[in-house]
Amino acid sequence: MTPPPPPPPGPDPGADPAADPCPCPGSLVVLFGATAGALGRDLGSDETDLILLVWQVVEPRSRQVGTLHKSLVRAEAAALSTQCREASGLSADSLARAEPLDKVLQQFSQLVNGDVALLGGGPYMLCTDGQQLLRQVLHPEASRKNLVLPDTFFSFYDLRREFHMQHPSTCPARDLTVATMAQDLGLETDATEDDFGVWEVKTMVAVILDLLKESSSQLFSKPEVIKQKYETGPCSKADVVDSETVVRARGLPWQSSDQDVARFFKGLNVARGGVALCLNAQGRRNGEALIRFVDSEQRDLALQRHKHHMGVRYIEVYKATGEEFVKIAGGTSLEVARFLSREDQVILRLRGLPFSAGPMDVLGFLGPECPVTGGAEGLLFVRHPDGRPTGDAFALFACEELAQAALRRHKGMLGKRYIELFRSTAAEVQQVLNRYASGPLLPTLTAPLLPIPFPLAPGTGRDCVRLRGLPYTATIEDILSFLGEAAADIRPHGVHMVLNQQGRPSGDAFIQMTSAERALATAQRCHKKVMKERYVEVVPCSTEEMSRVLMGGTLGRSGMSPPPCKLPCLSPPTYATFQGTPTLIPTETAALYPSSALLPAARVPAAPTPVAYYPGPATQLYLNYTAYYPSLMPVGDPPRTVLQAPKEWVCL
Repeated sequence: MTPPPPPPPGPDPGADPAADPCPCPGSLVVLFGATAGALGRDLGSDETDLILLVWQVVEPRSRQVGTLHKSLVRAEAAALSTQCREASGLSADSLARAEPLDKVLQQFSQLVNGDVALLGGGPYMLCTDGQQLLRQVLHPEASRKNLVLPDTFFSFYDLRREFHMQHPSTCPARDLTVATMAQDLGLETDATEDDFGVWEVKTMVAVILDLLKESSSQLFSKPEVIKQKYETGPCSKADVVDSETVVRARGLPWQSSDQDVARFFKGLNVARGGVALCLNAQGRRNGEALIRFVDSEQRDLALQRHKHHMGVRYIEVYKATGEEFVKIAGGTSLEVARFLSREDQVILRLRGLPFSAGPMDVLGFLGPECPVTGGAEGLLFVRHPDGRPTGDAFALFACEELAQAALRRHKGMLGKRYIELFRSTAAEVQQVLNRYASGPLLPTLTAPLLPIPFPLAPGTGRDCVRLRGLPYTATIEDILSFLGEAAADIRPHGVHMVLNQQGRPSGDAFIQMTSAERALATAQRCHKKVMKERYVEVVPCSTEEMSRVLMGGTLGRSGMSPPPCKLPCLSPPTYATFQGTPTLIPTETAALYPSSALLPAARVPAAPTPVAYYPGPATQLYLNYTAYYPSLMPVGDPPRTVLQAPKEWVCL
């Protein structure tokens, strides 16, 4: 702590507190902080720890100020950025001797309470230069370290906004700095002060005292609020969502809940029901979420958390649109709206229910120790449009403790089936219900399209390998480098990368090897090797299994499942049944697509050449993969162009 300064000045003799009442309800605590990384507008954007707090109490009514305090904070990663080291003059040794954040916060509360009592003030409110210190630094770091912040850290005054409210002709609030505010007011600052953080606090105090002379009823009347808890809620297809308030987060752990996502954005105000976890074609979470914030400023701060970490995974954050959010989170069913109308409920999803199971069966399965809110009214069964059950249901629980008790029934038996239980969200309820209410997966075929450009020879020998868990940024060149010497045993055009329904890399790829022996050797050599900080699973598979996945089926650890819709193999004469003008293929384009057999021999009639079709433009597709990547040639062969099919193609 720094030694105390001279006694605080008394009230301005020319001021009459009775005639010039201050609208501020209590004392102000002017707070400045710095991290070991970026400073200024980028404070907190690099996920570095807090290393410094400087503060001073101001009593607005008497215009008195308290003692200025400065405290270093021990950082877990003691490495200082060049910018921080030059601006602060601190070293890793001095930080290593500092107190941890929880101890510093305790000292902060004790010293502030003492100063406020000494000045005769009432309840106090924090005042900071901008929003970054609290929203982007203190709250995220406290969340990472499982610290509980006092209530005083959930509301504050932004000095930039208060200044801009009184002087709107200046630059936008986000572009203001302490120096520019003092300059606009014509204040003289101590240019000789070189103690990092002290000059900033002294200048902020001078700006506040000058603003208090203006006697505005709007000054320090509307504090900024940080939500303590994420609120769930439904979203309607009719809602209009501002695109300037939505982001997309990618790379989430598959077991993440909406509360986990909201915790990743701790310090920012997520709108009610503003976390929508995205599902893949099989109704499982795909590691993405759309997040809606209360305003565009919160969204801009969220974008600064690009590649921040959730556990050991870094999360990518990008801009998204309001239409995307409504498409994922919105619904039209009155039944779903009634189900989600109960506030502050924890939602669980039950999967694998017997088709004959009713509400009483599910309530009996969960047991009396974890009652469902409203009994049978708190259950929502998912059904096909014709009323047939899907085996899925959702349940509401009044608190986290009851939901945890229900989750302990995960994989418990109901009849002869084991039931899976997962945390769920309002957006997931809408997505699952929308998916089953959308009709058939593939409607009547409309027009022939191009065949897959390179052959996939039928067979059951396990002469292929499947790569699982690839980084989303992985390229074919990265895969060839990952395989090393085994790349020499890849067939020409034998690397097949696959995309998910959003047209982005799915993390899977298939490699056709020259023989089953080479495929097995490759799997043994490369299984769980690391590519870009992620280990990749490499397992042998057959060409038939690979074809099934490329056609929309799934291939799990327990074996294959067929594509979601078995269409008959059509011979060329059936083209006459298609309506409309057929698609014309330029000669130079057709030369890239030799005819070949994609489907297994048992399913192909005597003569026809297999082709690929696409549904009508209004159709929603729910296949595993909607794009197909031919590969580059293996190392040593002449380079070829990587071709990507349009997103709407479906290879059959």
